[in-house]
Amino acid sequence: MAASLEELEQRLSHLRTELRGAVRARDKAETARIRRALREAETAWEQALETEAGPDGEALLTEPPAPQTSATTGAPRRKERPTHGSIPIREQVHQALTLLGAPASPKLISSTYEAFFTESLVATKLASLRRDEERSFTAQGYARPYYICAALTHDRLVPARGLLALSTWPVERRIIGPLSPRTDFLTHAVGTAEQIQRLNTAEHPTPDAAWRLLRRFALTIPGAYDGAAPEPDPARVIAAAHAEAAVHQQEDAQQRQTAAQRARAQLADVQQLFGAAPMRDALRDASGTLS
Repeated sequence: MAASLEELEQRLSHLRTELRGAVRARDKAETARIRRALREAETAWEQALETEAGPDGEALLTEPPAPQTSATTGAPRRKERPTHGSIPIREQVHQALTLLGAPASPKLISSTYEAFFTESLVATKLASLRRDEERSFTAQGYARPYYICAALTHDRLVPARGLLALSTWPVERRIIGPLSPRTDFLTHAVGTAEQIQRLNTAEHPTPDAAWRLLRRFALTIPGAYDGAAPEPDPARVIAAAHAEAAVHQQEDAQQRQTAAQRARAQLADVQQLFGAAPMRDALRDASGTLS
């Protein structure tokens, strides 16, 4: 019989208490065992929550329940309740992208915003945002201080599928070349780690969702994560990300700069922000139909 939400929440709390004890005792084998059990319990909790939410699939909560204390400081975790609708979605996206520092997918933007701020950001609501921003820029020009715009492919200068950026970034920063997905990933990791460093104190500890986000980055960066530690070390993540980025940065920067020079020479302002029309659109505009 499947465990109830209440039973799973009690188990999560119990496992986190055990984890603190194992970490203090420096028992690496027990720490690893408890961490595996904790991940399994968190997965079961999320599945139980989705079941309870009903056929529409929308749960009242978007994150597992916060633990009673921080695994790193022992201080009480901050409990936060999302308040919906008070911040415009474009401002939410702006805040998340500013934190990440490089073009990102709607899913990552949503995860980042929900990890550090008190409101939820539904990724599916971003589908039409870029088109709305393009219409606004076409009508008003630079009337707004920023626009949510597109990342551009380095070869065709068309919108890079599924990536959003900020108009205040230079074109080079919004170009996506062959090495850019990895270098941007490392930039995201550094931005997340730096935000945790700025926010994390004993009085106001960083939410669990932010630590989980940092862990996702750290696990795929060589040297960034100590599996025996209860949480990733932000300084270690930053150092490891910079070390890997140095391998790719020069070639990636050259490719971006070359593409940016072409964009400035060939594209109008609106196209530099939202991309040149793909060939399919150009054919449609010329003939009225697409053969």
